[in-house]
Amino acid sequence: MSIQARRERERAEREKLIVIAARELAEAEGWDAVTTRRLAEKVEYSQPVLYSHFDGKDAIVAAVALEGFAELATELRAARTAASDADAALAAVARAYTDFADRRPALYDAMFRQAVTLPFATPEAPAALHAGFGELATAVRPHAGDDDPALLTETFWAALHGLTTLTRSARLPAAQRDTRLALLLARFTGRA
Repeated sequence: MSIQARRERERAEREKLIVIAARELAEAEGWDAVTTRRLAEKVEYSQPVLYSHFDGKDAIVAAVALEGFAELATELRAARTAASDADAALAAVARAYTDFADRRPALYDAMFRQAVTLPFATPEAPAALHAGFGELATAVRPHAGDDDPALLTETFWAALHGLTTLTRSARLPAAQRDTRLALLLARFTGRA
C-alpha cells in the first residue's frame, strides 16, 4: 500500500469517526450540544484537524444528513419490496418513514430541520437524496392516476413529514398517530 493510499484511508476513517461522534452526541444531548470543541474532545483530535475535514458544524451536520438519507432509502426500499401489492407498499413505506423518524430523532432533525447546504429537488442532489425520494415515488406512482407522479410524491412526503414533525413536537396528540396515518393512506389509495 502506498503512503498516499494509507493517508487517504486514514483521512476517511477520521471523517467517519467525526460523523459518528456527531450523531452520538446529537442523539444523547441534541444538536445544540454538537460543537467543534465537543467533537474534538470526543474524537481526541484538535479542532484544526476537524476543520481540515469539515468547514464547520453545518458541514458535519450535512454529512450526518447524507448518511441518514442513505439509511432511510434502504429502509423504505426494504418496506416497499416486502409488501404484497401497491396499497400495502404505500402503507409499508409510510410506516417505515414515520418509524425511522421516531427511532432516530436527532438523525431526522439533521436531515430536515438543521441548516445544511445540500441541494434538494435538483439533478445535483446527492444520490442518497434521490434514492429516498425514488422509493417514495415508486410507492406513490401506482396511486397517481391523472396526477403528476412527482408532485403527488412531494405531497405525500410533505404529509408524512408534517405528521411526523407535528406529532414529535406535541402539536398533535401522539395517541392518534396511527389513525392520522390511516386517514392519509386511505386518501391516497382511494379506500376512504
